[in-house]
Amino acid sequence: MLSADFGNLQSMSEMINSSQADWLHFDVMDGVFVPNISFGFPVLEGVRKHCRKMLDVHIMIVHPEKYIERFAKAGAGMLTFHYETAEDPQQVINLIHVQGIKAGITINPDIPVSVLEPYIKQVDMVLLMTVFAGYGGQQFIEESYQRIDELKSMIDRLNPNCLIEVDGGVNIENAPRLFAHGVNVLVAGSTVFNAPDPKKMIADLKNV
Repeated sequence: MLSADFGNLQSMSEMINSSQADWLHFDVMDGVFVPNISFGFPVLEGVRKHCRKMLDVHIMIVHPEKYIERFAKAGAGMLTFHYETAEDPQQVINLIHVQGIKAGITINPDIPVSVLEPYIKQVDMVLLMTVFAGYGGQQFIEESYQRIDELKSMIDRLNPNCLIEVDGGVNIENAPRLFAHGVNVLVAGSTVFNAPDPKKMIADLKNV
């Protein structure tokens, strides 16, 4: 959603509803953990009124534990937080699950994938950032494939039901390779919303 027209969120939601998209990815930035500010609870609540798809909320904020209940009440179906921002990641995971929603954990490209191992059994999804969190429209980091392979091996061993999501620089050219490496969920903001026909682009990405 970061790449959508914020002046037409209802029409954006209706487009997503009628598309093959399974989820709507919602990026929350605080200007502290990342050098950008996006949007918060009022926008999430507004989109929830119109969007029938699950809201996949990625929070790039410090002290995520303080806001989990509010994100759940605002409509998040999946809430993903950054390992780097949590003093006790396990506590954050537990707090998310207490709200009855799915929990995800994520790391930036400069954080070793191995730090996630203690939490794989407890989360529903790992979001592997393939750019640095904070801005849309960045170029995919090619070294990410090796990191995806490492994560996939860890998940196969510890929690095969855990999904792998990637975010950053996803496009129609690299989508087939990402799926081949075991990725389950693609986040594709600029690729979709900058396309002449966003609904067709969503369909093409899902069926590459």
